[in-house]
Amino acid sequence: MLNILLVLLVTGVVVLAALVFFGSRRWSSETRELRAQLEAARLPVRPGAVDFRELEGLPTPVQRFFRVALTDGQPMVTAVRVRHRGTFNMSETADQWKPFASDQQIVTQRPGFDWNGRIEMLPGLPVRVHDAYIAGEGLLHASLFGILPLAKVQGADELAEGELMRFLAEATWYPTVLLPSQAVHWEPVDDRSAHATLTDGGLAVTLLFTFGDSGLVESVHAEKRGRMVDGETLPTPWQGRFWNYSERSGMQVPSDGEVAWLLPAGAKPYWRGRITEITYDFSPP
Repeated sequence: MLNILLVLLVTGVVVLAALVFFGSRRWSSETRELRAQLEAARLPVRPGAVDFRELEGLPTPVQRFFRVALTDGQPMVTAVRVRHRGTFNMSETADQWKPFASDQQIVTQRPGFDWNGRIEMLPGLPVRVHDAYIAGEGLLHASLFGILPLAKVQGADELAEGELMRFLAEATWYPTVLLPSQAVHWEPVDDRSAHATLTDGGLAVTLLFTFGDSGLVESVHAEKRGRMVDGETLPTPWQGRFWNYSERSGMQVPSDGEVAWLLPAGAKPYWRGRITEITYDFSPP
């Protein structure tokens, strides 16, 4: 009996190692393909440098934000590479926070990104996730080990709208994207907030940006963002918060963030993360 148990244990370890190895190779191949598509959709960024003359007429808190976050004449961000660590809540109704690590590639024109995350459900039991917006289409793909499918949704409808909202919210990490010349239209609300609308092709999304005492973005809010529940998309209020700003490549950007669904019972955070590394590509001088 002991020999049988030992054989079963060794077999299980070998199978698990094989799943991890081949899953990692397969997932890496998908990541390379998605990022090649992202690069293929890339467009030149114009103008090539920040010009504070385009701030004229913007709401007062938005002008203040740009003057704090950017420097007049600095080059425009064209691409970003980010690494995060944090926790992800795997439950809709309870708190089941699991650690994750991720890398994300972003291009600013045409707006797009691929978030490649690895969530540790248990030690040695990873769920791999691609959350992406590429050439006007959204993608959400989750897979156990990178082999066994858990969910895959792709399209240019509600999912694309939600992913473009994410791109706009995360522009706090690449703030030149928020300038009016980059297809963002600002409307005043009060002395601490303004609506930003980003247009990409035939899709337009709007978020409420709220600014703190420092002038930097404190939170973003959507009245309705698509939330997947039992395979259906439910429009749900959504919020992102940012803090711990520091200077990176001449810009003020946050290191920490949290995103949450705003449910009738209260805010339900599902992502909490910190930037561990961020690098930029800029327009040539």
